[in-house]
Amino acid sequence: MKNNYKSVFDIIGPVMIGPSSSHTAGAVKIGRIANKLFGTVPPKVTVHYYGSFAQTHRGHGTDYAIAAGLLGFSPDDSRVPSAPMIARQGGMDLRFVEEADESPIHHPNTAILQMTSDKTKVTVAGCSIGGGAIEIRAISLDGVDILPAGPLPIVIFRDYSKQMANALAINTDLEGKAPFTRRQVLRADDCDIYVYDIKKPMQPATIAYFEKKYPAAICL
Repeated sequence: MKNNYKSVFDIIGPVMIGPSSSHTAGAVKIGRIANKLFGTVPPKVTVHYYGSFAQTHRGHGTDYAIAAGLLGFSPDDSRVPSAPMIARQGGMDLRFVEEADESPIHHPNTAILQMTSDKTKVTVAGCSIGGGAIEIRAISLDGVDILPAGPLPIVIFRDYSKQMANALAINTDLEGKAPFTRRQVLRADDCDIYVYDIKKPMQPATIAYFEKKYPAAICL
């Protein structure tokens, strides 16, 4: 993968609860993406670690960082170190598995989160690329495998009506407000899934606009 740092602040890292921008702050962000994709705090999560994450997750706080993200906490939230306890007290079945095999998404800091409920199953494969930055390289949603380019932002739009007019509307909006480099169209049993790799970071107001106007859109 090419270098996706955009500024010196990406290398320094974010304001966070430590100890590591890659293993802690980045892991919180992977958990938050998982929360967004699931649509709420998932009741059952199995986290598969690969590479450096598998070897050092306990000492570097990756477990509590992932749990914090799943709960929707930000990297600088004071509750981050207590997140696994908070999650389990809230009823989450949370498990961590150290995998010896090579990362299926080809990065040493890989976490694959499998989230399930009685009716929903979502899988997200993310990696922490340094300085608190992450990439999302694989998603399974509505029984469909999605392979985004990796770098954020990514917009996913599920059209349950399967009407081309809905796709044209969000396409036009994105071209004007958040241009994309690539669009994928995937077919699930009950919806069409549109995946957009966005060129530049989206401002909070832009994210709010799309999530309000298109309730079936997920802005990652």
